[in-house]
Amino acid sequence: MVQDNQNEKDNFLYPRNRYYGEVKVENLIFNANLQEFSHKVGYITALETSGKLSSDEAYKQIKTLWKQLKRSKKELLIGKEPPIVP
Repeated sequence: MVQDNQNEKDNFLYPRNRYYGEVKVENLIFNANLQEFSHKVGYITALETSGKLSSDEAYKQIKTLWKQLKRSKKELLIGKEPPIVP
């Protein structure tokens, strides 16, 4: 019973949408990273809007998250064609 409530809470706070692209492990991982980025940016902007976080601090946090997302894309080789082996 307690576990069910926790699952409902997690689904509400951290919703996950299904992936519609080409099903490859690296695409699925990047999609999960992208959704996490989106959720965190939403929280940061809400904190900034409510006055709990300064604009500068919100910008710095979002910039850090963006760099992490870019790094994950680069490490997963998303958007790069594999070399053609003859």
